Amino acid sequence: MADQSLPQTRTPEKAVNDGVSESAPKEGLSRRRLLGTAGATGLVLGAAGGAVGYAARPAEATPLTSLGSEEVMFHGKHQPGILQGLQARGHLVAFDLAAGAGRKGAAALLRRWSETARRLMAGDTMTSDDTDVARDAGPSSLTITFGFGHSFFARTGLEKQRPLALDPLPEFSSDRIDKARSNGDLWVQIGADDALVAFHALRAIQKDAGGAAKVRWQMNGFNRSPGATAHPMTARNLMGQIDGTRNPKPTESDFDRRIFVPSPGDPTWMANGSYAVVRRIRMLLDDWEQLTVKAQEQVIGRRKADGAPLTGGAETTAMDLEKTDAKGNLVVPLNAHARITRPDQNGGAAMLRRPWSFHDGIDTDGVPDAGLLFVCWQADPLRGFVPVQRKLDRGDALSRYIRHESSGLFAVPGGAAEGDYVGQGLLEG
Repeated sequence: MADQSLPQTRTPEKAVNDGVSESAPKEGLSRRRLLGTAGATGLVLGAAGGAVGYAARPAEATPLTSLGSEEVMFHGKHQPGILQGLQARGHLVAFDLAAGAGRKGAAALLRRWSETARRLMAGDTMTSDDTDVARDAGPSSLTITFGFGHSFFARTGLEKQRPLALDPLPEFSSDRIDKARSNGDLWVQIGADDALVAFHALRAIQKDAGGAAKVRWQMNGFNRSPGATAHPMTARNLMGQIDGTRNPKPTESDFDRRIFVPSPGDPTWMANGSYAVVRRIRMLLDDWEQLTVKAQEQVIGRRKADGAPLTGGAETTAMDLEKTDAKGNLVVPLNAHARITRPDQNGGAAMLRRPWSFHDGIDTDGVPDAGLLFVCWQADPLRGFVPVQRKLDRGDALSRYIRHESSGLFAVPGGAAEGDYVGQGLLEG
């Protein structure tokens, strides 16, 4: 869990005045923006104000809130689910191709998945075999992202197209990796601001897999819902820490170079793509919560209340790594998590993280199975995740309170153009 990593929660387009959001959809917006608009009778609008299988919208119907009306476009330079802010609900799923599926079967699967993702992200659930789980909801910022694991290329006869950056991650001394919940031929990330919308997409993706691929592992996560705080703020993790203050921002001049593979790409099919490292990080919450707040702050290097560095100021104030107290001791300890993970302490290594928290119940020993579904993005994992994790592995004070239990690395190609599917440059190139 790197201090420089978690993105902040999404900032509304306009401020909320007197408890009414000015970003709520207005009359005349497109069907995609209003799809799912419901009144007291739960009616759903169709194109041009008409209904799709329902009566016309009654005059007393209440427009969908901004939470449900937000739509992320499927087609674009980059795949969705990378640059968007944290989402309230997430599902991470890895698939293995069925024996004999090969390149042709994989191409057909990615074509089906891409069309399903495009349709669901637009809020369109009107199909004959739809489960109706998300029937009366809007798009809710749904994103669906696809990636390829190291093993995918041998299964499809595309070994020569496998990127060098997809070489397996090195082993770390603190890892306790469950191989059954790691890696996979294909990886799908689903995120949304509504739990039912996310679940609906998950079921659609799983059904689309048919006989071409089977689920290898699945993990489910959550974040704070947008609008749950008085004002937009950096997220907190299950340890109660504000986490993500130093996450790279798209406004930074070197952001694209660090996060995305530049055109023409190496290999070319990875142009505008990125590499996702996925880790299930168990938090030993019972041990952590026995510490005093002051001790927790020494482990992290930041104040728990507001995320400010222990050297003073506000959350975004630069940390003074040389500052000492009256006894001559460093205010931010040498092994503090926030010190170790700084890019200037790791040769400039940076990664964009968009994780989810998880809680999978209570273990047989009575402790919570909870923590972080860590997802980070970078143009090259050997220059992003690996150097930071190596340094953490050598002496991070936080390592006593966390455990890495699963791991995966996936090549996520750039976004699909209109009429194309994700990975088409690889599978048909």
